[in-house]
Amino acid sequence: MNKNHHKLIILGSGPAGCTAAIYAARAGLKPILIRGLEPGGQLTITTDVDNYPGYENTIQGPWLMDQMEKQALSVGTKLVNGTVIKCDLTTKPIKLELDNGESYFSDACIIATGASARWLNLPSEKKYRGFGVSACATCDGFFYKNKEVIVVGGGNTAVEEALFLTNFASKVTLVHRRSELRAEKILQERLFKNNKISIIWDHVLKEVKGSDSPLIVNQAVLESIKDKKLMKIDVSGIFIAIGHDPNTKLFINQLNMDDENYILTANDSTKTNIEGVYAAGDVQDKIYRQAVTAAGHGCMAALEAEKYLSIMTKSL
Repeated sequence: MNKNHHKLIILGSGPAGCTAAIYAARAGLKPILIRGLEPGGQLTITTDVDNYPGYENTIQGPWLMDQMEKQALSVGTKLVNGTVIKCDLTTKPIKLELDNGESYFSDACIIATGASARWLNLPSEKKYRGFGVSACATCDGFFYKNKEVIVVGGGNTAVEEALFLTNFASKVTLVHRRSELRAEKILQERLFKNNKISIIWDHVLKEVKGSDSPLIVNQAVLESIKDKKLMKIDVSGIFIAIGHDPNTKLFINQLNMDDENYILTANDSTKTNIEGVYAAGDVQDKIYRQAVTAAGHGCMAALEAEKYLSIMTKSL
């Protein structure tokens, strides 16, 4: 057998990938975990985490992912630094080509490449990311109790984030570049009825301002779409809610996906349309997008892969 031929290869090292690796390793599958372009996933850009079970005190996102990787290693997972740039999921064994020139082969594969929040790509937005600028109200809303925040966006994600933030913030301002929202009507109705929420139409976020030591956001600079005039708002938090993109480009035309390129899986399963290929975490979940649900999907994928490999071995 080729030295790079393995029973199971897992793509992605976020909560879904690491959990899949832990379960697969404990099942004796000796999994390979290819860490990907952003090892640790989105949690590595989340500073404070206080909604992951098992921790009385607030923990750091990068620390949590480091612990997950160490646990995966301790039970027999092999980590590979690199990113898959080409794959053929339809062949047996599955073939994966990495950016370092190496090729790997596997009998089964778990795709846990996650999703990436869309950002505005402002230099100031990047500077304060994790220090007042966030793309996840569910993750970070708790830290803005009795504070004023803004949400940028006009779709379902933005409206849902704004509504959620009213549980904590004293005031939520929704900033949208158009004069009407794209969100579902029922969500818009809830938004308009909420006294804590105000809307600034026809504006975009131009700049994030704050202190340097420590890094803390204290102001948002908005620009009018119509006349380019600037408006300054004092805020403690800025939530970018213009959507997420699943990291699935590599698998287009091989795996069944929805119209947003999230991988489709069978009901109550992580199975894709290709036998022996599973999808776990944010790569197939556009509803919850939480570390704990991603970990659950990772567990499911490993158990399903183990069952598949067991049946395949018996049939040989």
